[in-house]
Amino acid sequence: MLKKVPHTYVIVFAIIVIAAVLTWFIPAGKYIEVEREVNGEIQKEMVFHYHQNLPDEHQAQFEPKTQTWQVFSALFKGFVKQSNIIIFILMIGGAFWIMNQSKAIDIGIMAFLKFTKKLEHNRLVRSLGVDNIIIVLVMLMFSIFGAIFGMSEETIAFAIILVPLAISMGYDSIIGVCMVYIAAHLGFAGAILNPFTIGIAQGLADIPLFSGIEYRFFSWIIINVVGIIIVLRYAHKIRKNPKLSPVYTEDEYWRKREEHDTETITYYTPRIAWFVYGAILVALTIFSVLYPTTTLSVGNSSTSLVIIPIVSVIFAILGYLSLRKSVHFFILLLLAYTIIFLIVGVMGYGWYVMEIATLFLAMGISSGLAINKSADDIAKLFLEGVKDILSAAVIVGLAGGIIVVLEDGGIIDSILYGLSKAMGNFGNVASVGVMYVIQTIINVVIPSGSAKAAITMPIMAPFSDLIGISRQATVMAFQFGDGFTNMITPTSGVLIAVLGVARIPYHKWVKWVWPLILTVIILGFLLLIPTVTMELNGF
Repeated sequence: MLKKVPHTYVIVFAIIVIAAVLTWFIPAGKYIEVEREVNGEIQKEMVFHYHQNLPDEHQAQFEPKTQTWQVFSALFKGFVKQSNIIIFILMIGGAFWIMNQSKAIDIGIMAFLKFTKKLEHNRLVRSLGVDNIIIVLVMLMFSIFGAIFGMSEETIAFAIILVPLAISMGYDSIIGVCMVYIAAHLGFAGAILNPFTIGIAQGLADIPLFSGIEYRFFSWIIINVVGIIIVLRYAHKIRKNPKLSPVYTEDEYWRKREEHDTETITYYTPRIAWFVYGAILVALTIFSVLYPTTTLSVGNSSTSLVIIPIVSVIFAILGYLSLRKSVHFFILLLLAYTIIFLIVGVMGYGWYVMEIATLFLAMGISSGLAINKSADDIAKLFLEGVKDILSAAVIVGLAGGIIVVLEDGGIIDSILYGLSKAMGNFGNVASVGVMYVIQTIINVVIPSGSAKAAITMPIMAPFSDLIGISRQATVMAFQFGDGFTNMITPTSGVLIAVLGVARIPYHKWVKWVWPLILTVIILGFLLLIPTVTMELNGF
């Protein structure tokens, strides 16, 4: 019988203690920047010195201490060190909780499925199979959510909708879970703009936010093509013979269950929603005057567009039409515009976590006002969202304590130096592969992407400099290692919750999903090779 896996907080604190112990055995050292003349040109490079061999001018600035009781003060320092990221996570969590109260996303998904059913009248669509198209479109939608916003916990609620839907389409509960959970985590692994993984990892690696987006977008496409093909092949097999499903017995519950009465959603538009629409339109008009043109930078290329005035005019039209239909569609429009302005802000104005968190907070408050919530109600909902995501924020602060101990003990550069010597002869492909394996293993015990970024990126990023690999490649090794094993690790509370909703036993899920996991893990390694062998934008 397997022993219970310790709580993530316990694991992180244990790592802090181990880091403190290491300060007693690993000699302190530091990399210093030196200038050397090479072929008549002055070049800078990093040279490692153990503490006792440091030049005098650096001795006074570097005072390492072996760590003992500091394991407790490191927790405080860790929160201070990662405060901007912690606040970022809390604000986004609170904002999304307010928006989710409107049930707008639920309505959006059901409207999407209703639309796809109408496609049966088209001969080409019928030849491809309407159900196949539904599976592909639903998976792409959730994959986009995973790639842009890191959707994970939200999949639990959608599993309740999509598992019965999959059964009604003649499939099994595994297909229902694939449409939402697998899809979201394929997107999570191939993250494009996910602020919880890519945003945090790139910030900690000190590289431009969301840089290298072109190759990440290519990787996202490849990962989804492979993942969706595997799911479709399985779906085709189950459609032909439902008894081949490993959960055929468990799905009897869904097949026998009478059609339950779904919650009736009333379509309405409160008067205050029109005031919210007007206020946003005024704000967009002001921004259009202040910023008539925007220079968007992607990698090393840039282009100037009259983007804010254009999207403002489109908002005026779509906002009016959506409110004529229901406030729910107006809130979906707010979500879409939040995504648009996130992209414009990051690529055009160099936004980082403060600006992005502010944007989402504005979206959350606007959503709350639009559904006629009072200020008190919005504040309570925000706090509920903060409470829901608090554990993720806390783990980032705790993980910061690991780096504090290593830095105060003066051994972080010594560890990097030792690793660089050990892996120096591996070659770039093997080195990035080792990084990928390390991130994958860590994700089994610490499934939180933000926590893993906080633990590993401050070490991996400078280490990649030493062995000649771009920090962007290191970030990609992190995102692949973080994403794929989320679909199988028992330490993921979200996975266990989704399987519980779908009534799929964990051991049967593992038996079904491991070939898919193995395939995408190998695919991830293949996608990492170009990051160290080719000239790619942002790498």
